[in-house]
Amino acid sequence: MPAPTEELKRAAQAALDGEWDKSHKIVQEYNDPTACRIHAVLHKIEGDAWNSRYWYARTTHQYEEYADPQEELREILRELEK
Repeated sequence: MPAPTEELKRAAQAALDGEWDKSHKIVQEYNDPTACRIHAVLHKIEGDAWNSRYWYARTTHQYEEYADPQEELREILRELEK
């Protein structure tokens, strides 16, 4: 199910604000590439590389693309604003 852009923005912003549980609950509702990418970043922040790589595999991005998860979340927000 495609995620509404506003929901994805809320999830990315929640993650940036340190509200990872809130962000996680939002992205778990959707199975589109952007939701999966946010999900991947959340697991990267938690230090769960295996789970993070699992979610990245459902996107066009890779675990190694961004060293800084916060920068990646800001990039996701920028992409959602387009």
